[in-house]
Amino acid sequence: MTRQANDGAANAVGRTIPGESRFAPRSLRPSVSDYVTEQLLELISAEEEGSRLPSVLALARSMSVAAPTVRESLRRLQAIGVVEIRHGSGVYVRKAASRVLFANPYSGPLEARMILELVDARLVIEPTVAGRTAVNATDKEIDELREILDEAAELLDGHDPLLHGVNMAFHRGVAQFSGNAILAQTVESIVELYTAEQLVILRLFDNRLRDHDEHVAIYDAIRRRDAGDATELMRQHLEDVLVVLEERLGKAGAAHAVQRGAPRGKGVGLSRR
Repeated sequence: MTRQANDGAANAVGRTIPGESRFAPRSLRPSVSDYVTEQLLELISAEEEGSRLPSVLALARSMSVAAPTVRESLRRLQAIGVVEIRHGSGVYVRKAASRVLFANPYSGPLEARMILELVDARLVIEPTVAGRTAVNATDKEIDELREILDEAAELLDGHDPLLHGVNMAFHRGVAQFSGNAILAQTVESIVELYTAEQLVILRLFDNRLRDHDEHVAIYDAIRRRDAGDATELMRQHLEDVLVVLEERLGKAGAAHAVQRGAPRGKGVGLSRR
């Protein structure tokens, strides 16, 4: 590899360039894939089990996006049991769709376990990342986190896909500004690979204001350069989400709580509303 190529690769994973953020700001905004996944979930919510969805090309035209983006979202939805892709035949709605789409107990054992393990994995990684960000983020990067939260505040009474995208942008931003490119890429990968599951979590958790208040508290600790506080607040935030999910996912949630040695029935974040 040439020196020029090496320099490009280094910049891509977060080497600081004077006067610039270490990561491209565009990556912190809601993705087209997030939007498409949410629109597909809305469409599926009105369909009966076994219904065949419009063709990929028709769906792409209706949402003004490229067909590969629709295929990617459909694969994600198939992975959590919302649809079944039958090659040569089409895409069909599965029974699990009604459970996934609303904030109520979700009994699919494999899908529920995936959702719980997703938050559990984030709980292991993101508190450490938040502490690093409090130490390593530039003032400009901290201002960018503030801008993301300001945008989220305007969407608290709005549509789920936009709020979800901005909330995930905050978590990606905290990771990206940590100074550790591998940790940043890990969080980015989790968010990108599990878009559909994150949307399920949004519906199951179902408390926009509390979620936002906890994001603001994490931001404030980062702004104060308090690594310990940022770490603990991020831990409390994700732990609180996980406790709510365990309470609402029935037997799968109870089994997961036991597996990780956590008492059920009380959150540890900000007071519930």
